[in-house]
Amino acid sequence: MERAIMCREIIDSLSAHIAILDKEGVILLTNRAWQEFGAANNLQGPIDSLGQNYLAISEQAEDKTGHIIAQGIRKVISGDLQDFFTNYPCHSPTKKRWFALRVVRLQSAAKNVQVILSHEDITPIMQAQVNLRRKEEELFQQKKMLEESNVALRVLLEHRQKDRRSLEENVLANVRKLVIPYVEELISRKMDDRSRNLVEIIQQRLEEVVSPFLNRLTSLNRFLTPREIDVAALVREGKTSKEIAELLTITVSGVDFHRKQIRKKLGLTNEKSNLRSSLLSLQ
Repeated sequence: MERAIMCREIIDSLSAHIAILDKEGVILLTNRAWQEFGAANNLQGPIDSLGQNYLAISEQAEDKTGHIIAQGIRKVISGDLQDFFTNYPCHSPTKKRWFALRVVRLQSAAKNVQVILSHEDITPIMQAQVNLRRKEEELFQQKKMLEESNVALRVLLEHRQKDRRSLEENVLANVRKLVIPYVEELISRKMDDRSRNLVEIIQQRLEEVVSPFLNRLTSLNRFLTPREIDVAALVREGKTSKEIAELLTITVSGVDFHRKQIRKKLGLTNEKSNLRSSLLSLQ
C-alpha cells in the first residue's frame, strides 16, 4: 500500500502530463499535471479523463496528427514498437503550444497490457526554433541585399574607372593632337630668346599636365624608357605606327622597334596578344 502511495506521489510530482491506458486505449490513471491542464483548458468529460478512450479521441481529430499518434500507440500495445515518440502542436485560441509525446509499455503489465503516455510541454524549445528560423531568414535577406548592393557598387566603380580612363585618354589625345603640334611648330621657327623661352615654358607645363596620366599608365611597369612611354601612350590612344612616327618625328621602323620592346617588357610573348588592350588594362 505504501509503495502504491509512493508511486502515485511520484507520478503527481512530474511536470509531464501522464496517463496510463489499457490495451483498448481506455484511460486508467492520470497524474495531477494532466488534470490541471484539463481544468485550465476546459476539456470535455471528467477532469481526470478516467474511462475515456484516448485512441478514439485521437482518431476523431480533424488533423492527421491525431491519427499518427493513435497508430503509434497501437503499435506499442501490440509490441511492434518498443516505444513511440513524436512532437505535435496543441495551440489554444490565445497561445501557441507544442508537446512531446512518448509512449512505452509498462513492464509490470505483462499479462494485462498497459502503456504509459507522457506529454511534455516543449513550447520554449519550439518557440526558440521558430525565432531562430526567423532570424536566419532575416539574415539571409540582409545578406541578399548586401550582395545586390555590392554588385551595384562594383558596376558603378567599373563605370567610374572607365570614365576616368576615357577622360585621361581624351586629355592626352587632345593635348597631343590639338596643342603639341602647334607648340613644336613654334619652336621650329625663328624667334627671339624671350619668345622661345615662353614657348618652352608652355611645352614644359603641358608635359607637367599630362605626366600624371603617363605615370599612371606605366605604374605597373617601371622599366619603360621615356621614348617607350611616349610610344605606349600613343598606342593606348589608338594611333597607328605611321601616325606615331609623324607625331614623334621618328621612322616607322623605329616605332615598331619600340613597340616590340614594350611588348617584351610587358610579357606579351604571344603574338596574338593585343598591345593596346594590354595597355588599356593598366591602372
